[in-house]
Amino acid sequence: MAKSKKLAKPIPNNGSSASAHPATSPSWLHDGLPLPRLIVLDLDYTLWPFYSDIHISTPIRLVSHSSPPTLADRNGEHFALYPDAPHILRLVSSLPHTRLAVASKSPVGDLCREVLKLLRLPPPADGASSERGAPKRTVDAFDAGLEIYEGTKLRHFEVIAKRTGIPFGQMLFFDDERPNLEVESLGVTMRLIRDGLTWEELEKGIMQWRANQGIE
Repeated sequence: MAKSKKLAKPIPNNGSSASAHPATSPSWLHDGLPLPRLIVLDLDYTLWPFYSDIHISTPIRLVSHSSPPTLADRNGEHFALYPDAPHILRLVSSLPHTRLAVASKSPVGDLCREVLKLLRLPPPADGASSERGAPKRTVDAFDAGLEIYEGTKLRHFEVIAKRTGIPFGQMLFFDDERPNLEVESLGVTMRLIRDGLTWEELEKGIMQWRANQGIE
């Protein structure tokens, strides 16, 4: 499929946290109902607003720790995650029974890993953290691993399931490309998104997963 999306510049920080945090604590976090054991994310136009293989010219470097943290490439272009994404990763990675993984068809896996290593997650929203030293790297949030290579997403999920032992039915996947709905043939719940990972899309995905599990 031809890649037609244009690079979306990082949204400037205007001092407001409205785009980074939900207005209230997410209801799904406190309603006592089950959550997926594994949340899997695509990268290009899901976690970040660019194609990793055509928009970035190496080498890359971290140029800003502000919100969102920003990278620059050889041509001086700036890159960042979608505004909500760092805060979502911070929250989900703190949940005791939900893990995170990546499933991406990007042909530049080493570059994607470097981006994830350079970008940092924000501190917990409540400011109460026992962490010391450097801020948490984005890559460290994905404790269930990174599957970044060309090929069908079915293969990505088969590898993830084998490595983690988590059943497909306990997985929730966020991706921006309709053909990847094929993973639902395995029992995975996929939330098809258009404008990147947001708090709203996260909640809709969780509700979709619960509905598929017969949870009300």
